[in-house]
Amino acid sequence: MKIAVAQLNPTVGDLSGNRKLIEDALHESIDRGADLLVCPELVLTGYPPMDLLARDGFVEGTLRELEALVEHSHRIPMALGVPLPVEGYGPQQLSNSAVLLDGGRIVGRQAKTLLPAYDVFDERRYFVPADSREAAVLDRPGIGPIGLAVCEDAWWRELDYPLDPVGDLVRAEAKTVLNLSASPWHVGKGEQRREIFSRLAREHGVPIVFANQVGGNDELIFDGGSFVVDAEGNEIGSLPQFETGLLVVDLDSPEAECASRLTRPAELEHGLVLGIRDYFEKQGLPRRAVVGLSGGIDSAVTAHLAVEALGAEGVLGILMPGPYSSDHSVEDAKALAENLGIETRTVDIQPLYLEFRKVFAGLFGEQEDYGLADQNIQSRLRGSTLMAVSNAEGRLVLATGNKSELSLGYCTLYGDMIGGLAVLGDVYKGDVYALARHANVSGERIPLSSIEKPPSAELAPDQTDQDDLPPYEILDAVLEQVIEGDRNPLSIEPPPGADAELCKQIALRLDRNEYKRRQGPLVLRTTTKAFGSGRRLPIVHRFGV
Repeated sequence: MKIAVAQLNPTVGDLSGNRKLIEDALHESIDRGADLLVCPELVLTGYPPMDLLARDGFVEGTLRELEALVEHSHRIPMALGVPLPVEGYGPQQLSNSAVLLDGGRIVGRQAKTLLPAYDVFDERRYFVPADSREAAVLDRPGIGPIGLAVCEDAWWRELDYPLDPVGDLVRAEAKTVLNLSASPWHVGKGEQRREIFSRLAREHGVPIVFANQVGGNDELIFDGGSFVVDAEGNEIGSLPQFETGLLVVDLDSPEAECASRLTRPAELEHGLVLGIRDYFEKQGLPRRAVVGLSGGIDSAVTAHLAVEALGAEGVLGILMPGPYSSDHSVEDAKALAENLGIETRTVDIQPLYLEFRKVFAGLFGEQEDYGLADQNIQSRLRGSTLMAVSNAEGRLVLATGNKSELSLGYCTLYGDMIGGLAVLGDVYKGDVYALARHANVSGERIPLSSIEKPPSAELAPDQTDQDDLPPYEILDAVLEQVIEGDRNPLSIEPPPGADAELCKQIALRLDRNEYKRRQGPLVLRTTTKAFGSGRRLPIVHRFGV
């Protein structure tokens, strides 16, 4: 049996456009001699459709597109994901289902059994799980018997579910299992999936086809990385991460190619570039971004990623020197722009800053140092400048702050936190440096001085980040335990160079700045726990104080 795996990039809610993607894959599958086409989970709606599922006409429109695809199944059977109404429940009750189309009709369906309701997932809000006794196995000459499973149904052991839906399919005599997925990406997720599916195939003695969505949808990035493993768990064909494509594998004599693996920084770069590009394209935004260039590493890496996603002609850099900007910061920003081939403009914020100093004198009295008010007004003047460019020229502001800074509130509300998309908001400082070095593998794009100099906000004389923050290697190690590891302030294992009290203060400061992050732009997710829908903590609480 020759199986075609379509790694598609659907747009949430573009029902007819998503159907066209499936039809294009169908035609290519036929041209390449496939016996069966497999598409991702909820491919007709795009994933995640969220509350669109409750909007008038959405499910009905999806079912009309499904009917249009049914007609094409006279040519080749296809498996795809779609929400289906569940009989016996209210009008809003649906199943997240895989359906098999063949011969002009729906010949089989399998509802998703395990509905995730953790991190970024909220499927129990929308879907009814399959009955634990259900295990639809579909058989026809040339393609059977096959079992359909949907995404999470293959993850039962890793997440301690009491049910093994794939095992149920095999016990119902499935000889091949198709897993239709919309599995969000984080760095390292591809390797994790291969281990899980290889083990599952070995345990049950059946080949497994993993068909995954690709593309960016809001904060979520889907990497694709679809593959097929044989009954011994060996990978016999795979598609690259972060690209659309079609894989055809003959299960009887596999000769398909396997995609090469990406290094960690390459994977991170590819994911962020895809997230930026699709955020613009799927909203129909013009490919026009603006980035504040400080000469530091964060803004440099953000600009580099924007250029990779939108092209140099789509990125504008704004230099905004202030009273404490060093000469090298302006020089580094100009060198970056030249390396990237982007347009720059310079706005001197000092005259406005001096006017605010006069306002402060009237508000607070004459002082030499107004502390944070003095520092933050510089950042807000820069933020206002960027938003003025955005309003005047229809450019989206890309925020440049990294996860380490956002965690501790080392950022300014309505200043450097403004923007439509936080590109590095889920990237720790250590990985920002790794991205910069990776960008320079084929020649300097990020100026070396931006990488090597001590990071500084340059909002006060001779300021560096380490005046207010622990060294980043310590900070990142502690934050990973608290954010990704859900450690409380007293259970953190101090990394080298830190003690329990420092760890506790970092954790408490993280919680105290939740209110800031709630007001920031959308953060592209790259780790197992990003600031956004997957991390839901109260702003007001006293646990661990």
